[in-house]
Amino acid sequence: MQHDLTVFIVDDDPAVRDALGLLLGVRGYRTAVFAGAEAFLQGWQAGWSGCLLVDIRMSGMDGLTLQRELRARGCPMPVVVMSGHGDVSTARAAFKADAVDFLEKPLDDAKLIAAIDEALARARDNQSEQQRRSRSANLLNELTPREREVMELVVLGRHNRDIGPALGISVRTVEVHKARLMSKLGVDNVADLVRISMLE
Repeated sequence: MQHDLTVFIVDDDPAVRDALGLLLGVRGYRTAVFAGAEAFLQGWQAGWSGCLLVDIRMSGMDGLTLQRELRARGCPMPVVVMSGHGDVSTARAAFKADAVDFLEKPLDDAKLIAAIDEALARARDNQSEQQRRSRSANLLNELTPREREVMELVVLGRHNRDIGPALGISVRTVEVHKARLMSKLGVDNVADLVRISMLE
């Protein structure tokens, strides 16, 4: 069980919120409940991590609009959609907005838990990717201006013998800078160097 991630329950029915909070809490999930989409958006912080369990039909903003708004704000949290009035077009719209699953009420506990576990697994993957990008960006900032120039030409596919004259330095000096920058970035081949350079 991953306790550092939260299941954010967004439903305008207090009985449903309470039941879901109790069900998930008993199973060891950390939960936070919101009475509607607007309440969630007012409280939302970019640092929150976990997944959303959202009702489609709510008074005020509906679940699909909330999904779209969160994507527009750059919120990467996976979403599990619930509906008491499941229909094909609504389900299709939810999946097009990248929902993990579409569950019909009354909820089947096993399907609910499976969907939440999948959503939290996606959330963990997102977190790992963000951390990797952040580490790589920090490493790039440690390069000297000359190392950065060499890197830019290496990732363009230029050879050391071409880079030297282009920068007005010897091929041997290019080799030294290239070895140093690859060591700083923790890579040992050009393919990984290209991957890291694309994070900028």
